[in-house]
Amino acid sequence: MKPTLSAPEAAPSRGRFLNSGNGPHLEPIDIGHDAYMALIEPDTAFWSLVRKDALADTLANPSFRAAVAKKHGAFAKEMQALRFGLKPSAVYFNPTERCNLNCRYCYIPEKMRKNGRHMSQVRMFEALERLKLYFKTTMPKGRLPQVVFHGAEPMLNREALFAAIERYGNDFRFGVQTNATLLDDSALAFLTEHGVGIGLSLDAPSPSIANKTRRSWSGEGVFEAVETAMRKLKGYPGFNVICTVTNSNLKHLVALVDFFHAHEVPACMLNIVRCTLPGARVIKPDDSTAAEAYLAALDRSHELYKSTGRKLVVANFANVLVSILAPTARRLMCDISPCGGGRCFFALAPDGGLYPCSEFIGLPEFRGGNLFKDNIADVLQTPAFTKVTGRKVEDIEPCNKCTIRHFCGSPCPAEAHEMNGDMRRTGAFCEFYEEQVRYAFRLIADGLADDYLWDGWDKDATTTFEWGM
Repeated sequence: MKPTLSAPEAAPSRGRFLNSGNGPHLEPIDIGHDAYMALIEPDTAFWSLVRKDALADTLANPSFRAAVAKKHGAFAKEMQALRFGLKPSAVYFNPTERCNLNCRYCYIPEKMRKNGRHMSQVRMFEALERLKLYFKTTMPKGRLPQVVFHGAEPMLNREALFAAIERYGNDFRFGVQTNATLLDDSALAFLTEHGVGIGLSLDAPSPSIANKTRRSWSGEGVFEAVETAMRKLKGYPGFNVICTVTNSNLKHLVALVDFFHAHEVPACMLNIVRCTLPGARVIKPDDSTAAEAYLAALDRSHELYKSTGRKLVVANFANVLVSILAPTARRLMCDISPCGGGRCFFALAPDGGLYPCSEFIGLPEFRGGNLFKDNIADVLQTPAFTKVTGRKVEDIEPCNKCTIRHFCGSPCPAEAHEMNGDMRRTGAFCEFYEEQVRYAFRLIADGLADDYLWDGWDKDATTTFEWGM
């Protein structure tokens, strides 16, 4: 394991003292564990679990102080690279503005979803050619960039989409995020034969709840279509299901975990609703209620694993856990600042518009340029992008004083800007993320972390700090 994370532009420690001007500053936090608490160095996110009855002795121990101080500069360098040294490796590609659903929390404006345009096959090929050339400048040798067809509903533009996947299968790793309503047998056969990642969306284990938030323009639910697709995808390793957590389904998250596990879903995401647009704020749960229900769902996922030997990885929580254990093994970039938008990935609209993230599509202020007219590297430096890539927890109140600021990242910049009026403000949730971090530390203290993570997560991890009294 790798209990280290590091911070931006921190000077190497020059002494062996903790909490002095020349050394790292360790802050104790209560993680809700009977025996342990965490010591965290906020700037670098270095941490150590310490028995409560040994806290004073640990802090006074000269060998511990010396060991932490010695590694402080390395931790700082690692965090600097993680936060500011990465280059884009993925694009969220919206092949259409249209959607056949009218989900209550959608971040794409209704007018676009009703009457928007498709990207033509010719334009899609041109876009992928341009992306291919760009990613040659950013990707390590031997790794392919990722293209996730996203949206709105990408399967509405199926013919062009499938032609693109067939033509460029050796140049990109492809994924499709879909509402499943258009996944007939021939579509499933094509996608699975080409090894395409398939993400479905479902918010509850029963139609009466799921259809409250996800439904067609005429008000019809789509639960049956998603469940049918789940049954047909059983055994396919490249499929997952996303649940958007709202006040409509909080009480059903435990049952939803049971439902996903019974359908042998290998991974899911329990995503708290993004409150970028006003429609989502009406169904926003409060932090404490959301945290209680969310952690109960995580508990249930572990009970099922222990009783069956089969994991259901809750990917967004697993990412929080990995951000503590092995920060560079993160797979998602929403829980760090700057977030991944415009830095590790960007979004492409059907007309060629480039945005830091799909959350910003529909917000003209964050349109940085056009793929068919502008150089991608230049677009990444426009104000539309640098407003997002320059958003740091150090500039946000009260995040700049928070001990766990690099395990959370104060998401999400889109909702902070739209809901709270400025990039330098928090998003819609705070306590919700804080409770996830405390929960993660309890799992580490009890030796249970691996049970919540994908198999092989630590294949390339190394221990950079180890000390014991």
